[in-house]
Amino acid sequence: MVGKKKIDVLNVGDIVTDAFIKLIDEYGRVEDAPDGRRLSLPFSTKIPFDHVEVLDAVGNSSNTAVNFAKLGLNSSFVTNVGDDQAGRDMIAALERKGVDTRFVKVNAGKNSNYHYVLWYGDERTILIKHEKYDYHWPKFHPDELPDWVYFSSISEGALEYHDDLAQWLEDHPQIKLAFQPGTFQLLAGTERLKRIYQRTEIFAVNFEEAQQILNTTTRDIHELFNGLHALGPKIVVITDGPNGSYASDGSSRFKVPIYPDPAAPVERTGCGDAYTSTFVAAIIKGYPLEGALQWAPITPTNVVQHVGAQEGLLDEETLKEWLAKAPDWYKVERI
Repeated sequence: MVGKKKIDVLNVGDIVTDAFIKLIDEYGRVEDAPDGRRLSLPFSTKIPFDHVEVLDAVGNSSNTAVNFAKLGLNSSFVTNVGDDQAGRDMIAALERKGVDTRFVKVNAGKNSNYHYVLWYGDERTILIKHEKYDYHWPKFHPDELPDWVYFSSISEGALEYHDDLAQWLEDHPQIKLAFQPGTFQLLAGTERLKRIYQRTEIFAVNFEEAQQILNTTTRDIHELFNGLHALGPKIVVITDGPNGSYASDGSSRFKVPIYPDPAAPVERTGCGDAYTSTFVAAIIKGYPLEGALQWAPITPTNVVQHVGAQEGLLDEETLKEWLAKAPDWYKVERI
């Protein structure tokens, strides 16, 4: 432990390399379908594309790990990579960005996660494949115990891993948990992940995910807050796209509008990760609920001006500068 700093936040989840393929608009179109909007491309032919950008060490928890480090917190990461070049590149990328990688497990004979992003306009469709790793919760020296854990997207093959994490958190009640569920965690359901929900200090989802979790179509924000608090989380954050975002600690509830975009978005990957980790960072730094809610929308505004989830992350000084120049209407309101 010589030379190792106390961990402020331990991020937990999968890590991936994203290859962004910038499509040429004229070769595709977006169509409405009964199950949602679909990206359509010509079939059985060769389609020109603009260019490719490869981003190492991304994914929900990797993005948050980098953002916490950017905001001046000691950020560590529990994740899995393969013993391939992509895995080595991801570890190196994390270290360059100030993330502690001592808990990154290299899996012999396995590939690293590698996803392909179809980038059309300012939106993206991601082709994903989670490699099957042997998930094991690491052992920690008493000096390595973090103040916070940030848990997000992980493979559907890691359900028992959730039980290991839940048990570890129950054994260390002083550690606080922030939970931003990924796709497979939402599908697992609240009963299967009951111990995680009950142990959560900060829970963050978008409006549609809140409805999915509670199996409801209600648009009443208070009903959604009540239902999510009943599952266990002490603080609940719900984002609602252009309508702004909301936060509740069970007794006080607030709303904030979106921060104004300085220019048209380039690409929207990582907005949710930037938002939620900025909110959690503010809470860790001692800001009240309404202060954290005012911080959170600012970083995503700059993230969408860049390709990928990490290039546009802001340090604390710059974030405060953006807040200082916010328009008068950018205020937190009690609801």
